Amino acid sequence: MGWVRGWEWIIILVIVLLLFGVGRLGKLGAELGKGIRNFREALSSKQEKPEEKDDLRSEAS
Repeated sequence: MGWVRGWEWIIILVIVLLLFGVGRLGKLGAELGKGIRNFREALSSKQEKPEEKDDLRSEAS
């Protein structure tokens, strides 16, 4: 009862297409992709910063 099956996904997709339209969904997907990409870049740059600080401390000694 809690699981969504194939036909139910198709009905949900049709309703979403009717509500938002194809163009708006394309823009939404593009923005979602940009957001995910920016999030991943922020995570990777945050992980690199502590290593850079350790390198600077060892050079100063």
